[in-house]
Amino acid sequence: MGYLGCRKFVYFLAFLAVFAVLPTCWGFTNPSDVFAISSLYAALGYPRLAGWIPFGGDPCGLMGWQGVLCVNANVTGIVLSGMDLEGELSANLGLFSSIIQIDLSNNQIGGSIPSDLPATIRNFSLSDNQFSGSIPESISSLDQLTDLSLGNNHLTGLIPDAFQQLGGLTMLNLCGNMLSGQLPSSMGNLSSLTKLYMQNNQLSGTLDVLQDLPLIDLNIENNLFSGPIPEKLLNVPNFRKAGNPFNTSVLPSSTVSSPSPSPSPSPSKASPPEFAPVQQVTGPPVQQLPQTGRQGTNKTSKSISWIAIVGILVIVVLALGMCLFLSRCCKRRQVADNTAKRHDAYAYGDRRANHKDDDSLQKPNYQAEKVTKAAVMRPAMTSVDTKQEKDVKGRRAFPKREDHRIDMTRMDLTGMESSIQPPLPPPFTLLPSERIMADPILPLITPSGHAMNSVKSFTIASLQQYTESFSQENLMGKGMLGTVYKAKLPNGKLLAVKKLDSGTSRLQSDREFLELISNVAKLQHANIIRLVGYCVEHRQRMLVYEYCENGTLHEALHLDDEIHERLTWNTRISLALQAARALEYLHEVCQPPVVHQNFKSANILLDDELSVYVADSGLAPLLSSTSMAQLQGCGYGGPELELGSYSSQSDVYSFGVVMLELLTGRKSHDRSRPRGEQFLVRWAIPRLHDIDALARMVDPSLHGAYPSKSLSRFADIISLCIQPEPEFRPPMSEIVQNLVHMVQRDS
Repeated sequence: MGYLGCRKFVYFLAFLAVFAVLPTCWGFTNPSDVFAISSLYAALGYPRLAGWIPFGGDPCGLMGWQGVLCVNANVTGIVLSGMDLEGELSANLGLFSSIIQIDLSNNQIGGSIPSDLPATIRNFSLSDNQFSGSIPESISSLDQLTDLSLGNNHLTGLIPDAFQQLGGLTMLNLCGNMLSGQLPSSMGNLSSLTKLYMQNNQLSGTLDVLQDLPLIDLNIENNLFSGPIPEKLLNVPNFRKAGNPFNTSVLPSSTVSSPSPSPSPSPSKASPPEFAPVQQVTGPPVQQLPQTGRQGTNKTSKSISWIAIVGILVIVVLALGMCLFLSRCCKRRQVADNTAKRHDAYAYGDRRANHKDDDSLQKPNYQAEKVTKAAVMRPAMTSVDTKQEKDVKGRRAFPKREDHRIDMTRMDLTGMESSIQPPLPPPFTLLPSERIMADPILPLITPSGHAMNSVKSFTIASLQQYTESFSQENLMGKGMLGTVYKAKLPNGKLLAVKKLDSGTSRLQSDREFLELISNVAKLQHANIIRLVGYCVEHRQRMLVYEYCENGTLHEALHLDDEIHERLTWNTRISLALQAARALEYLHEVCQPPVVHQNFKSANILLDDELSVYVADSGLAPLLSSTSMAQLQGCGYGGPELELGSYSSQSDVYSFGVVMLELLTGRKSHDRSRPRGEQFLVRWAIPRLHDIDALARMVDPSLHGAYPSKSLSRFADIISLCIQPEPEFRPPMSEIVQNLVHMVQRDS
């Protein structure tokens, strides 16, 4: 071999050596990380991700895996936000040796949050998924955590008392869950926390534990927090607190906690109660307050207080002047008109006994025209009522005193107590607070509102009696809006009471909610469940509907074997037709059109004759921002819901899923089935146009008792309804016509 050939051979050996060394530098990922990420890949159901393989593999190799961040041979991050991932999290996340970031937000991952978490994690985001269960106590071991985001899931239970070691946490997001109970005392150890989001939960208690945190962004809206707001929290730059029953009175012990009174308390008493000093739990911080150089601020606060007092006096003077001016104008009108019409318009400030004589006047009509509006007309308080008021005050179930409304059972059904049959007294005996509660009802009682004649106002006391204090035995089910209980009236008639969740009921004011009731009462259709009444008392909101003996279509198809056997092929077509007519009425008859936004088999009720009654119609304004994700997570939502878009064509998609349930007897989303069969639509789409596969899809309980042509036409309608593009789905009127033709051909 010559010199040149020998030189080439040396170069070749050097190339091989370098090529052999490269994997040791940039490949051969830490085996522990490989096992952990492979377990995660399997738990997520092997989604299509570039570079990911089921077994082994080299996430930190030359090719790399989608969303995987590495430093040398160690996985340091997994960022797969908005990748439409499903499945669950692996129980082996704790095997990652050096990972500092996991971002799996905006997916459809379910199950519970595993307790074995990587100790090196700093940024952990699982928001906008479908996680359930409670927050694991093991988060206390994540002493390097800086950002924790678990918002917009289905987490329940208490916030764990596990924050002792998380002093470096700067952002905590727990919003949009179903967390309850009080804030744990360990949250006071989050000395670096600047952003805290806990809105739209069911948290209660006081906020004292947060007052010493360096917060700049705090959102606690739509919870059950009470007690005075700590003064320090009022200085948080971005503090959102609406939708909580705060008690703004001053704690008696707040003056005791301060060892040496300073000149500053006197102007604070002149300020609104919300800014009153709160009780200090810890000793040293309170003693330091007079020594922190607040004299300059006291002068400023005094000047501000004097300015506020002067402003209030000016407003009071102007208000008195306006009152005098209006009263004179009213007197002139009374003299000029000389009629009882104007007299009654201002009768609230005048207690006359013969107000009932003017039945034709507009203002009395608000109070007496509709006898069924018990929230407006109330009898005078008796000694018995006063005793009941004291009894109710002591109950934890009602934070405020019982409102003495007429029990409307005498008006909604026959056979009621005769003690409330005499004519109602004039409204002059109403207390000021009662008149305030009656005001929102006024827009509902209009001469043209014929549908409102059948809507009653129930008291909480009466509904408690009819549901046996909302006992577990009367629990019928729970949905996105609330819990449904069976109510039995004294005459034996059954009703269904939907007790709205606290988070749901806070989405609207009382006036907006009563306007919603008015709109729902106008929905009159043979296949839409009728609203019987409502209750708005003590921060509780309930809707009372007619009762359907055979429960829901979901129960008939998946839980009740006896009713399932009654669902013949012709019966299923009839059920689909009735449900389609209900949606056709909402979409194309109602003006303005009504989009259901929660159409599923669990909201299709069945009576003794298996007639369909669609529930939750007109209640879309009560749905939360996470409802579309929940609807999609349970298999009823069209692809457009991922973009936050919902229209009447989205209802059509949900209707197609219900038809698939009728066809196959399967659930829209069933975790107990193999991975490829869990979502009914994905499993069914490739089989709908294959005759043999279609026949194998049919519910086995039908035992082949169906016409093949009818089956094919049914599948064609389903295929049109579940088109991925909303614009290609037919209107409900066209679907109704197709189902009518099926019934006519099969008959």
